[in-house]
Amino acid sequence: MSAETMEKTTAEHVTTGHGTMRAMSQDVLGGPEVLKEVEVARPEPGLSEVLVRVHAAGVNPTDWKHRSREIFLGEPPFVLGWDVSGVVEAVGVGVTLFKPGDEVFGMLPYPHGVGSHAEYVTGPARAFAHKPTGIDHVQAGALPLAALTAWQALADTAAIRTGDRVLIHAAAGGVGHLAVQIAKARGAYVIATASAAKHAFVRGLGADEVIDYRQSDFAEAVHDVDVVLDTIGGEYQLRSLRTLRRGGLLVSILPFAAQGLAEEADRLGVRTELLLVEADHAGMKAIAELAEVGALRAEVAGTFPMAQAAKAHELGETNRTAGKLVLVMTATGGAGD
Repeated sequence: MSAETMEKTTAEHVTTGHGTMRAMSQDVLGGPEVLKEVEVARPEPGLSEVLVRVHAAGVNPTDWKHRSREIFLGEPPFVLGWDVSGVVEAVGVGVTLFKPGDEVFGMLPYPHGVGSHAEYVTGPARAFAHKPTGIDHVQAGALPLAALTAWQALADTAAIRTGDRVLIHAAAGGVGHLAVQIAKARGAYVIATASAAKHAFVRGLGADEVIDYRQSDFAEAVHDVDVVLDTIGGEYQLRSLRTLRRGGLLVSILPFAAQGLAEEADRLGVRTELLLVEADHAGMKAIAELAEVGALRAEVAGTFPMAQAAKAHELGETNRTAGKLVLVMTATGGAGD
């Protein structure tokens, strides 16, 4: 197929028109106040992409970290957000999984596929799955990045199964509270760390034991676990190694090893893996199946209109919330529609 023919076919296949949309952008790195509502061109789907009208999008720690300092995205301007729940507006050439009007949810490719804190977003079709019919867009928008992180750590990397003893750190947090549910759904015995005020919440998720990390040294209290899910990094990685049985596995979602981690793991006869979450159609389908039967549900700590993204960032940075924060968009269209 010639380039000219492909271009014509793409134009015929895409049903959206040109227009503008609202988005939360920033021109500099800094505090929440750098987030500004702007009007920008509405994107159109390329080859193997879908255009999604965003109904809800989670806010994750990685959002406020990238807002405040240079990590993976470089210098602004950019629009943050990786979580998406919404409705397919148009599809690009080659897409067979979805049609306009389908409700979908997913995680944009991390990190460079960022941009869901807007009324519309494009992404690879296989970054998405059909939204479970039993949950709304706010619930679906809260799940993707955090649930995929937990799934890829526990199911894909650690391959936990019935009877495994699993230690999950920060079990009331965005990733942690979903990890507890995923581990229980796979038949694991779950030991969790959380502050005392959040013990009832974490037990309600299914944790078998909960340790107050402020009052007890988990590294002394926990022994012979098969898998540790580290959501904190740094010295927590080193201390967690002592809780593992020989041959056990530490999976850290902070993909930077503490100094001496490899050497200490080798000395103790345990293994370590550092994970960076990936867009994942199969993983999203597995998450959708768990959510559909009620085995996985995000705790939504708060919802905010898109224009109040700065308030969501402020609340998230207190580290006092249990669960997830979600932005809710209302796609009203813009000039040129």
